[in-house]
Amino acid sequence: MFFSKKLKKFNNIKHCFFSRKNGFSSGIYKSLNCGASSLDNKGNVLKNIKYVSKKIGCQKNSLITLNQIHSNKVVFLKSEKDIKNKLSGDAIVTKIKNIGIGILAADCVPILLYDPKKKIIGCIHTGWKGAFNGIIKNTIKKFKKLNSNINDLIAVVGPCIGKKSYNVKLDFYNKFIEKNYKNKNFFSRINKNNYSFDLRSFVNKEMSGLGMKNIENINIDTFSKNEFFYSYRRSCLNKDKDYGRCISVILMT
Repeated sequence: MFFSKKLKKFNNIKHCFFSRKNGFSSGIYKSLNCGASSLDNKGNVLKNIKYVSKKIGCQKNSLITLNQIHSNKVVFLKSEKDIKNKLSGDAIVTKIKNIGIGILAADCVPILLYDPKKKIIGCIHTGWKGAFNGIIKNTIKKFKKLNSNINDLIAVVGPCIGKKSYNVKLDFYNKFIEKNYKNKNFFSRINKNNYSFDLRSFVNKEMSGLGMKNIENINIDTFSKNEFFYSYRRSCLNKDKDYGRCISVILMT
């Protein structure tokens, strides 16, 4: 379990970037796999979700996650009637109290957001596709529509794959360079056809480019920390049949 120093200061906010520890799953999913779409035993996943709900302080059916599709779609939960689990999208924004909103990840970036003045919370799931296509921009835009001042907004970037662990091909590199030549700063060349990509720094650049200054990073590489995190890329390297997902949650009381 990993926590934000910034968010811990607020008595009305509960949050956690959960690791893979202290759950009920076994094998490659050991142990706190919260990915319902994984091939894990569904009963164990439900037990894991119940454990997370208890830790975060909400009912199991009040822990809301998405059908994450690597998009730029933001789900806004305006009132109690809007609360549904597994809506398609990659970010949630809400003013509703006592519901946990969560992101599932296995190398992608989980981001938790809070505006302490307007009492708005949010969470973002972003891999390279989401960041590239504007999920962060669209989420901040939703906060602004709710009259959030960018200077009040706190963003916490959770554990994700590190640059040294994220090797990509030339076509991946070219895609980013074609969009903005300055994106070359997020790559280091390994050889003629391979680069390492700094997803965390790219995400931070996207946020700071939108005017955000109050950003905290929990700088841990999910790929290299097998004991604590699931990793899509590590599972591919190991030729595992599947992989688990860690959950990151924020709740406002």
